[in-house]
Amino acid sequence: MQNAQDILFKTLADPTRRAIFERLCRGGEQTVGVLTAQAGVSQPAVSKHLGVLKQAGLVSDRHEGRQTHYSARPSALAPLLDWTSRMAGFWESRFDDLENLLKRMDQ
Repeated sequence: MQNAQDILFKTLADPTRRAIFERLCRGGEQTVGVLTAQAGVSQPAVSKHLGVLKQAGLVSDRHEGRQTHYSARPSALAPLLDWTSRMAGFWESRFDDLENLLKRMDQ
């Protein structure tokens, strides 16, 4: 079974999905029609991407009549932020160790 980080990385690896998510983050709630007009791909493709984003917890939907409105859920990125923070700490300590080694070698 994939963990949350794996699912988010896999979901956001697709540039079209990432662009749709970014549009929803910047522009707020939007319909499939509006997203399709901006996406440069067909409505069925946009709907499929939205389904993957929804399954990963990155978007939510709201039905109003025949229209479906989608909203970004940026808080769902928390596992990626945690991972990024851990990796930053890991590399910072590695660079500090390298800096200390280089200073000792210069003496």
